[in-house]
Amino acid sequence: MTRLRLALTGVLAAVAGIAVGHLVAAFLAPSASPVLAIGSTVIDLTPTPLKEWAIAHFGTNDKLVLQGSVVVVTLALAAVAGILSRTRRWVGVTLISALVVLAGLAAATRPAFRPVDLLPAVATLVVGVATLLFLRSRALAASRPVADTVQSTGRPDAGPSRRGFVLASVGVAVAAGLVATAGQVRIGAQRVRSLVLPRPASPAEALPTGLDRTVAGISPLQTPTADFYRVDTNLTVPQVDVDTWTLEVDGMVENPFTLTFAELSAMPLIERDITMTCVSNEVGGGYVGAARWLGVRLTDVLGRAGLRGRPDQVLSTAVDGFTISTPLSVVQDGRDAMIAIGMNGQSLTDVHGFPARLITPGLYGFVGATKWLTKLTLTTYAQDQAYWTQRQWVTDAPIKTSARIDTPAPLSTIKAGRTAIGGVAWAQHRGVGKVEVQIDGGDWQQTRLGPDVGIDYWRQWYLPWDAKPGLHRIAVRAVDREGQVQSSERATPFPSGASGIQEVVVTVA
Repeated sequence: MTRLRLALTGVLAAVAGIAVGHLVAAFLAPSASPVLAIGSTVIDLTPTPLKEWAIAHFGTNDKLVLQGSVVVVTLALAAVAGILSRTRRWVGVTLISALVVLAGLAAATRPAFRPVDLLPAVATLVVGVATLLFLRSRALAASRPVADTVQSTGRPDAGPSRRGFVLASVGVAVAAGLVATAGQVRIGAQRVRSLVLPRPASPAEALPTGLDRTVAGISPLQTPTADFYRVDTNLTVPQVDVDTWTLEVDGMVENPFTLTFAELSAMPLIERDITMTCVSNEVGGGYVGAARWLGVRLTDVLGRAGLRGRPDQVLSTAVDGFTISTPLSVVQDGRDAMIAIGMNGQSLTDVHGFPARLITPGLYGFVGATKWLTKLTLTTYAQDQAYWTQRQWVTDAPIKTSARIDTPAPLSTIKAGRTAIGGVAWAQHRGVGKVEVQIDGGDWQQTRLGPDVGIDYWRQWYLPWDAKPGLHRIAVRAVDREGQVQSSERATPFPSGASGIQEVVVTVA
């Protein structure tokens, strides 16, 4: 029982320290919260194959699993610290302190580190050690034989009791829970944006009516902002003050300069319908979305700076120090690469990069879609490497032609009779020419396409089907406007995007 009490003491000391550190970080720098700082460092150090495995198996919950794992390991070590403190108090204090130092070092090694980012670790250390010593004394007192207490005091109920240890432990747990909740509420609070976006100098045409109005189960022609996929390395979403935000342009340029948000939004704006795809998207996956973006042409901004020498990449930096490299040749080939400030008629949301982000049609997001953008550097691949380049992903990553079956859902059971097979296909900056479906290994049948919104936008499609009872296998492939058929060769997302033909099995009853 003594060991159990001391183990609980260590755990509660860690919980209390983490909770207070989390609250302090919520007001200063959320990314410096002990668990978040260690988690971000673990993300950076994790080998690429393991990252892809986590995304494939846990999807958007991969960050939650990571944070849970960090907490479990921390609490296990804290329990050991509590047990070791039984005979040597300094051993437990040292182990608890070492855990906090690791969190502080993790915060200090983040790209956007400031000295103030160490304060959450300091708060964690003070509260953690104090809680350990406080509960340790009560745990040891609660474990003394009753006879010892009577002999020393003359009263069998004198001194800290087992009940006192329980009450102290419950009090610490409740207080830590309230403090951690307050910190999480503070970090997770989404500020209401009231920005009035200027009208575009080059507006997009009105969206046509999509097939989703008539064919049930097909993805909407335009993805609602709340449903748009999110994939990034951030354990906490940066929240940027638009009034103090700036965009710096430097590197191999004649005229380095800095723009405020007001100055950026005063430049001529374009409005374009563009489909974005994450390189981590598996065949048939959901890391793809189509939206209407409002922004400034990237070439307009770079043209103001003027090129010097022979740069071959645009190295873009987010407010947290994260970097992405975009081939300069792609930016300059006439496509609508932009610094976006609006999405689907509204300001960008925090999770999608407020106040400004890059959008590069035809490239996977990891080489052309920096969120929370704050800096553009003209440089060369030989001189500077971005986050994903350092991890051996390709530097030029055109999105691969792909088609997805939305309905019927894989492994579903549908009724026999007239129905529809449908979904979406994309071949950004080449355009979708046609989509074909194969049923039970038969001939490829051409489907009916939805409205054409442009070569940078996806196409909805469907095929009427007289479904017969039994088990059926359905496959789909797309063909771009250049006549290139979607690759049937299976490839994993690393290093240049997944490929292969999606097949689903359904039961018709």
